[in-house]
Amino acid sequence: MVLAAVVAVALTAAAMWLAFTLFNPTPPRSVAMAVEPGASSAELGKRYREILARDGIELRLVPAVGAVENVALLDDRRSGVSIAIVPSGITDAQRSPDLLSLGTLFYEPLWLFYRSELERKGRARETLRGKRISIGPEGSGAHALSLEFFARVGVIDQRDATLLSLSPQVATGKLIRGEIDAAILLDAWESPLVHRLLSADNVSLASIPTADAFVALYPYLSKVVLPAGVGDMARIRPPTDTVLLSPKASLVVRNDLHPAIQYLLLEAATQVHSRPGVFNKAGQFPAPESIDLPLSEQAMRFYKTGRPFLQRYLPFWLAVLAQQMLVLLIPLIAVLYPLLRFLPALYAWAMRRRVFRLYNELKAIEDQVLSARAQQQPAGELIAALDRLETRASQFRVPVSFRPLLYALRLHIALVREALERR
Repeated sequence: MVLAAVVAVALTAAAMWLAFTLFNPTPPRSVAMAVEPGASSAELGKRYREILARDGIELRLVPAVGAVENVALLDDRRSGVSIAIVPSGITDAQRSPDLLSLGTLFYEPLWLFYRSELERKGRARETLRGKRISIGPEGSGAHALSLEFFARVGVIDQRDATLLSLSPQVATGKLIRGEIDAAILLDAWESPLVHRLLSADNVSLASIPTADAFVALYPYLSKVVLPAGVGDMARIRPPTDTVLLSPKASLVVRNDLHPAIQYLLLEAATQVHSRPGVFNKAGQFPAPESIDLPLSEQAMRFYKTGRPFLQRYLPFWLAVLAQQMLVLLIPLIAVLYPLLRFLPALYAWAMRRRVFRLYNELKAIEDQVLSARAQQQPAGELIAALDRLETRASQFRVPVSFRPLLYALRLHIALVREALERR
């Protein structure tokens, strides 16, 4: 029984360790999110931080140049960054196998602003030929997508144009002052820089006439239309409907981010992004769209059934505690159920084994009786051994259900004694 108890404790401890390793029931109290200072992602990060703080989770905001660097930080496990907002077209499942998406959040258009005096009847590629154009700093999404799309159709020409890697804030100021000719931004409609440029004098927003072709060639892009006057209705800025190319921004996490934190992020995304906007309807975002990266299992469950049952009705950490208790019950049930099921049989075997040990001694005496009969030896010592064995059998403590075994033993002792007396 002691051995069985030791084995049960060892198995339970091993099962608990395995359960905590596989199910990881305790979420971290602090996680890091990469954001681009001055862009809409930084403001969104602050809102996410406020929402997660209500449940006792600290969201640390790590500054990064832009989307490309965000992905690099997520890919690097040593960076400590687990969360970022990344536009489509920056990475995919092959290049970033450790990343997952929690769904799309909003449209993040590619804005091409230029000095109004450059306007003429020609197309944008002629307007910007040989000009000074800011395409965003290296490591930003604007830099990567500008070279991918606008250079492809000749809107910007790397051979005769002067391409500048300026930050969005610097590029905005220089464009308004006329120190550069054009600036490309990748940001949401809510960006203060976008509104500043839309309302600035002598700055125009370029429309993309081949947007449908881009969407056909690059499925991760979307075509959006900025209505005339939405920037400034008094001055009607922009003066006409403007067609833009827009990736969709996704909430991207590492695949080792705790499931409970993923649910909190999804809940925060619902609070922040479900409102209507210039390019989207109410409730359109967050959306279970897998554009570049696969959706996490938690995201798929969230979009189907909402938050987990415990988190739906209990405070976050109380729900986590309840989940931990459930995880502890799994190994306990796995070990104790079969143990309790076979314990009666194990106990019966132990009781029978104690009685059968006496049978082994009786068999040894019987063998001596047979040997003594052949050699005509005195039987005094054998009779004394039988007496001692019978005394032990009479004093043996066993449950009532096992007493027939003792009575049978005493009967068999009497048979051996009778055989010895007959000799």
